[in-house]
Amino acid sequence: MLIRIRSKDGNFRFELTPETDISQLVAKIADTAIDADISSITISNQPRGNEVSVSKMKGRKLKELGLNHGDLIFVTYKSQSEPGTSSEPSIKPAASAAPTNAPSHEGSAKRPWELVKEDTVDDYWRTHSGKIPRQRDTRLCKHSANGMCDYCMPLEPYDAAYHKEHAIKHLSYHAYLSKITPKPTLSAASTLPPLESQSYKVKIPCPTGSHPPWPASICTNCQPSTITLQSQPFRMVDHLEIASTDVIDRFLQAWRKTGMQRFGWLIGRYEPYDKVPMGVKAVVEAIYEPPQQGELDGLTLGWPWEEEKRIRELSALAATPLTIVGYIFTDLDPTAEDRTKNVYKRNPQSFFLSSLEAIFAATLQKANPTASKSSPTGQFASRLVTAVLTGTADGQVDISAYQVSEQAVAMVDADMIEASVEPGIVRVKEEDRSVDSARYVPDVFFSYRNEYGLEVKKSAKPCFPVEYLLVNVTHGFPQNPIPMFHSTSFAIEHRPGLEDQKLDNALANLRRLEASSFFPGSDSIKKIELARWLSDWHLIAFLDTTQLFSVEDMKVLMRTASMSNLLENAKNIDPVLSLSSWQTLLAVANESAPSRPSSSAPTGASIPMDDDIPQEVYDQIAAEEAAARGAASSTGPSSAAGSSAAGGIRICPHCTFENTHSASDCEVCGLPLEG
Repeated sequence: MLIRIRSKDGNFRFELTPETDISQLVAKIADTAIDADISSITISNQPRGNEVSVSKMKGRKLKELGLNHGDLIFVTYKSQSEPGTSSEPSIKPAASAAPTNAPSHEGSAKRPWELVKEDTVDDYWRTHSGKIPRQRDTRLCKHSANGMCDYCMPLEPYDAAYHKEHAIKHLSYHAYLSKITPKPTLSAASTLPPLESQSYKVKIPCPTGSHPPWPASICTNCQPSTITLQSQPFRMVDHLEIASTDVIDRFLQAWRKTGMQRFGWLIGRYEPYDKVPMGVKAVVEAIYEPPQQGELDGLTLGWPWEEEKRIRELSALAATPLTIVGYIFTDLDPTAEDRTKNVYKRNPQSFFLSSLEAIFAATLQKANPTASKSSPTGQFASRLVTAVLTGTADGQVDISAYQVSEQAVAMVDADMIEASVEPGIVRVKEEDRSVDSARYVPDVFFSYRNEYGLEVKKSAKPCFPVEYLLVNVTHGFPQNPIPMFHSTSFAIEHRPGLEDQKLDNALANLRRLEASSFFPGSDSIKKIELARWLSDWHLIAFLDTTQLFSVEDMKVLMRTASMSNLLENAKNIDPVLSLSSWQTLLAVANESAPSRPSSSAPTGASIPMDDDIPQEVYDQIAAEEAAARGAASSTGPSSAAGSSAAGGIRICPHCTFENTHSASDCEVCGLPLEG
């Protein structure tokens, strides 16, 4: 077969066979190159980007690389005279190479994208075609019930007419992959990944090596191309689903009580979404609130988030592993006329996501890439969702969900844009050639329709609308919610003065639920109540900080408490009751229980003991009775009775009120004065 080569030395053609080893192709490239360092040779199927070093392809045949007759390969390399290059070739020419049929350990090395562990939702869609089924058309289909024609055959997941008919603005991630991935053939067992992350940074050093690196000099080979802002054709997440309304209600409680804005990380997982072809939805099971300082019109967030590693590890221990799928914040402002309604500030006439929020989202998406086997680096884009709780047109509270485009992430990574005073406007930075803060800003354009309905392209310098960087994500709640965590009653973290997470509160609840009376194998309704109380994300995250649970026991607690069928059977909580750490927690709860004096309360079986009486009252009663017994023992019974009668004061043994009348019952509590 004929393989075409294009390098800085010119265009070349080589006659090879599909069974030819890559080392023979490298030898032919080395013969045509001038003073080339063999170890620096890279090949690509594109003029720029997607380069792969030939040193990672040892022992591979051309057909294994997906090369066919007539394919064009772009070759780059460094000269021997360049500093930092190695004179030892990583792949020797064919004349000095070992036979191709000889066993080679290096030949079995996998490429970076082949070592990636993708999310379970990606594994699911890679095993399904995602084609859209259609029913038999009674008017156009002329075949039998078992036949198929162009009018009833399944549609591809990226079919444009189907998306337009169902008002789906963006392709799903896997539908987009299906569209751009070339069809495999018998002669191409594997193909190069079709995705390529965008980058607007200057290439340092320049691939040609013909001039000093930026900012001293720049050329067309190392500078980024002109940027035209346009709607992103795909989105990484198609839908944001909140597992239960209680999750949002508990998050909103802080704002309802204080009026201060709040921020939280969305803890959840990714699942297939059947409303969009090959869709992906983020299911939120809990919201973790990091340290923050709320304000009436904003908030100050502690950054970097110090507990991120612990929360990620704890989330992964759930029955269905969880992760951070996004973040949510409030932007609520009650109206002056009616404090029960909120200002409708985010609308088409103002903005949906401010420029500062868009840049913040791009920064987080850059820091949280998605593992992908379709990218040469093994990573592509991000599934981190930005959710906003804000006022609607009728004054109610609703969620809006977004992501920012890959163009936005690349522009923030290249330090090209910044927020402006106007929230709906993004400002393009000026070019800077200083050594410490060098910044190259290419031409940026965006298009819009003018008042005559014509599409006009306009320069984005010095500013452009933030909507060009946004990707809409739908949201909603399930019709039949089955949340992973069954309770949200425990205090939420980092709400000082409003809700305090204390171990004493947790121990008091254990005593109230009579947790020490339950054993593995027992069956009781109260045991299910204990299981419900334990199935709380905030409680488990708090217990993880008390050091009462070992690492292994915390795994069992998290896995058991996050079972969706936990409340169906009282025995489902038995793995937790068998833990040594659980017994330690119960022992601490029993030891910390307040002690009560034997004579501090009525001993009659008909009068129940009141749990609401403070401990100080019992202590006062015990002290007075002890003093009375001491006086009686020193003066004798007759003297004590005389003193009481002389004073005319009778102390109630139940409420300690001093009665001055001669009645037999207390004036306050109505109980007998004789005990």
